[in-house]
Amino acid sequence: MNPILSRLLVLALATAAPWAAADSLLSAVSTHLKADPGGKSAFTFDSSSFATGADVSGLPIGVFDSGIGGLTVLEALLTADVFHNDDLKPGADGRPDFEDESFIYLGDQANMPYGNYSAVGKVDYLRELILKDAVFLLGRRFWPSADAAGPRHDKPPVKAIVIACNTATAYGLADIRAAVQAWGIPVIVVGVVEAGARGLLKASEDGAIGVLATVGTCASEVYPKTIQSTLGLAGRSGVPVTQFGSKNLAGVIEGDPAYPTPVAEQIAADVRGLVEAHRAAGSAAPLKKVMLGCTHFPLVIREIDAAFAKLREEPELAPWIAEVREFVNPAEWTARELFGELAQARLRRKGYTAAGEHRFFISVANPRCADAKFTTTGVLDHDYKYGRETGHLDIEDTLVVPMTRSGLPEVSRRLVETKLPAVWQRLPE
Repeated sequence: MNPILSRLLVLALATAAPWAAADSLLSAVSTHLKADPGGKSAFTFDSSSFATGADVSGLPIGVFDSGIGGLTVLEALLTADVFHNDDLKPGADGRPDFEDESFIYLGDQANMPYGNYSAVGKVDYLRELILKDAVFLLGRRFWPSADAAGPRHDKPPVKAIVIACNTATAYGLADIRAAVQAWGIPVIVVGVVEAGARGLLKASEDGAIGVLATVGTCASEVYPKTIQSTLGLAGRSGVPVTQFGSKNLAGVIEGDPAYPTPVAEQIAADVRGLVEAHRAAGSAAPLKKVMLGCTHFPLVIREIDAAFAKLREEPELAPWIAEVREFVNPAEWTARELFGELAQARLRRKGYTAAGEHRFFISVANPRCADAKFTTTGVLDHDYKYGRETGHLDIEDTLVVPMTRSGLPEVSRRLVETKLPAVWQRLPE
């Protein structure tokens, strides 16, 4: 990775963000942290973990998403083998690149889907949620269960944060980077969008680019902006980029009962939407490179490609679909990005087997929060969830508890077991 190019890309993305990262929201969170530097209360972390001169190389790597979709990114991290571990040269060496590392995963299930916040004008609250995710990973605090008498404080902090959620990357990457700098902590921050955009540099140069993502990610325009910035810096400007936001596909893939449409049917509708949007944009180039802009979508990549092939049989759409499509999975490129960042910062963990040290967490509604409103099934009420305001860091309406195989819904459990074997092997019973 070219360090200069990397920094320019970071600057380009930060400049494109529709807000200033160092604003009142970050200031409010920072003030809250200062009130409890020992990290005992909600949404704080122990600042002594990152004291000047402290060796943080032995700490885990944090990964977070709005739900379990980010486990696809963790799977890519656990299985990546694109560098030589000993001399850092490119190429597989038969050893996972992160074999000596441990990971901490957070799925903010209680507050998902993140894509809905922008749709109801709650971008600032979404940004606050994303900062809270980062603070959790940096801290030691968690709840053993939703009905536990109190929290525990023996979770290790992290040395790197991987934003495994496209929407969270779009709305929170600049904030987390600004926060890490403001708090003076040596923590690496990597987002899937930048990594995915860089992955396009390895794809063929001809043909147009399609982005299949969620509504929230598309609304942010983060992929078109980051892709054009990345290609432009590489001297490949002017490539057509079309995006389409799916309202339901992530939920369908995850098996959420609220989304009863069959997977194949939903994929067919969404792929058609992307192709028709590309045709309507007036580009003469066929869609050849497809960015999978949601962590769930790589799980059904074969079905997505089959849907493109099926549409190509329709004469009116065939000219806008390349005969052979190239798919970019940001998770795979995130693994490359993270390895390079850790190596450059000399934060790789060496000579230590981390088997069994990986930890998984998920958020649940706090049944004892008097300020919250719940459904009959005990989850946060929809209107309450999307009506919340920023600045109430004293209200803990969700709790972060350990994620286990048995605690996952049956469809989610089956999805992880069948599609993400490396994660499943490490996920506790």
